Amino acid sequence: MAALRWLTPRRRSATARSVLAGEASAEAARKSAQSAEEIAPDTGAEAEFPVHGDERAAAFFDLDNTVMQGAAIFHFGRGLYKRKFFETRDLARFAWQQAWFRLAGFEDPEHMQDARDSALSIVKGHRVSELKTIGEEIYDEYMAERIWPGTRALAQAHLDAGQKVWLVTAAPVEIAQVIARRLGLTGALGTVAESIGGVYTGKLVGEPLHGPAKAEAVRALAAAEGLDLSRCAAYSDSHNDIPMLSLVGHPYAINPDSKLRKHARELEWRLRDYRTGRKAAKVGIPAAAGVGAVAGGTAAAIALHRRRR
Repeated sequence: MAALRWLTPRRRSATARSVLAGEASAEAARKSAQSAEEIAPDTGAEAEFPVHGDERAAAFFDLDNTVMQGAAIFHFGRGLYKRKFFETRDLARFAWQQAWFRLAGFEDPEHMQDARDSALSIVKGHRVSELKTIGEEIYDEYMAERIWPGTRALAQAHLDAGQKVWLVTAAPVEIAQVIARRLGLTGALGTVAESIGGVYTGKLVGEPLHGPAKAEAVRALAAAEGLDLSRCAAYSDSHNDIPMLSLVGHPYAINPDSKLRKHARELEWRLRDYRTGRKAAKVGIPAAAGVGAVAGGTAAAIALHRRRR
């Protein structure tokens, strides 16, 4: 994606950076969706939700541990490692960063900066088209079997009602778009990495699409699409997405972490939990399913490294 002319100075405030990230992601999502087949709305109206034929309603789904088990960026990293984009020690470090975020339940600025720089350094100098092609392969290898059937059914219900359905994720927008297309969704809002001449520069446009930036992206897309947010739905597993969930008239907590579960119950939001066995809420660890995937990947990477020594 070409660098945007309206990229702001480095010293822009955190709030402004979130707005910039949101607007950049919304623009990328709309451009991607323009080339996709439009979903024809159902002309019949029903009292149940989602409302059929409501063209001013849409649904927004978080990705990690909401639509898919684990973190998309980690699965993508596994695929890049398999293709020798980086070494074993880098995979273990990258996986540990992801696990730390999940276990801590909040984002430390230094850790966030470190993880962001690691991911950007991996793709710097590579062509956008190359990463998109690899993303298709990685989806088949690591992601397809990790989609939650229950969440996918919720998304399909909105599609069947003639509504647009968008992924909203901190994962790179190119990967998010691959997943959205494979699931038959309208498009995706994701973190936008700067590229010039179709080559990644190693920088971001704004900030990662996380927390408040997700809400800004949804707000920007809704304005561009003429949506009424009070008639829209949003789905997430994380308390970090409360800003996005609070924007819409129909918020859902899906496989929620303990903080989101508590918040959802206090506000009488709808909850869905598609996990089996020990629930994340019971052990007090946000997104435990994601932790398992990351920790397992870290252990596998370390074991592989030891066998090769």
